[in-house]
Amino acid sequence: YPQRSLKAKSCVEGRERLYAYCQEHGVPHARLGKLIVATSEEEIPGVEKIDASARVNGVDNLEWLSASEAQRMEPELHCVAALLSPSTGIIDSHALMLAYQGEAEAAGAFVAFRTPVFGGHVRGDGFELSVGGDEPTAIRCRYLVNAAGLYAPAVARSIEGVPRESIPPAYFCRGVYFTLSGKTPFRRLIYPVPVPGGLGVHITLDLAGQARFGPDVEWIETVDYSVDPRRGDKFYDAVRRYWPGLRDGALQPGYAGIRPKISGPDEPAADFVVQGPAAHGIPGLVNLYGIESPGLTSSLPLADEILRQLGS
Repeated sequence: YPQRSLKAKSCVEGRERLYAYCQEHGVPHARLGKLIVATSEEEIPGVEKIDASARVNGVDNLEWLSASEAQRMEPELHCVAALLSPSTGIIDSHALMLAYQGEAEAAGAFVAFRTPVFGGHVRGDGFELSVGGDEPTAIRCRYLVNAAGLYAPAVARSIEGVPRESIPPAYFCRGVYFTLSGKTPFRRLIYPVPVPGGLGVHITLDLAGQARFGPDVEWIETVDYSVDPRRGDKFYDAVRRYWPGLRDGALQPGYAGIRPKISGPDEPAADFVVQGPAAHGIPGLVNLYGIESPGLTSSLPLADEILRQLGS
């Protein structure tokens, strides 16, 4: 992530805090490590740039590996050099969400699922929202945190009194994953040099040892989570650059996600935006825009930043 960006700062801080949180709350996780690989001499400068940015951002445990050193770790891997990140890990994200929910409810929160926000307006003493669900109603609140992901700009636009010039445009960038049928030969996460719009088609593992590949980058106009099996052809080409042994027919369509971008396909990637009263002039309102990867890793520091901007 860009040097000294909120993405970088919150990711570095969030990594160790999240490991500690998972340990304390029994959230399944594993510190596997990650290899960022150069598959040709031309890609080495890209890995060097990642290394330099990481060190500026406070990551000081990265280790350069030669091709033979990397292949001793992962015999099926093809590369000319690699950067080892030993502190990278995986997490049961659903269990983490349940832990967060449980803590919120224990503190007195009420979580209303399937309750869409239709709109609202700014009041002198806070906000009034019109919400749907089984029992459509109006909710009044003193503080409002808009963390609606893909729909955060739309939610902000639906609230009368929020300055339109403070709301960034929304771009939808779909990423598809394919899963590996059969056992993976890798014990670590394998990442290629990043591509514009994403981190490249990489290998990630779940806690059961199942491997998946992705995500790719596809800019779309409307929200669509379908997976076109024909996209698998490009996945084979991308993965075989660092895993030549991938056999035909081994990849199966998995699932798709959509990155909540606030910068377009021909623009530099935008940083996280945690937008408080200093930016839009409305006391008690914080909007979160563009919280894509590494949003989950960054979640605890981002929560602290929200509290700071609310003056708590």
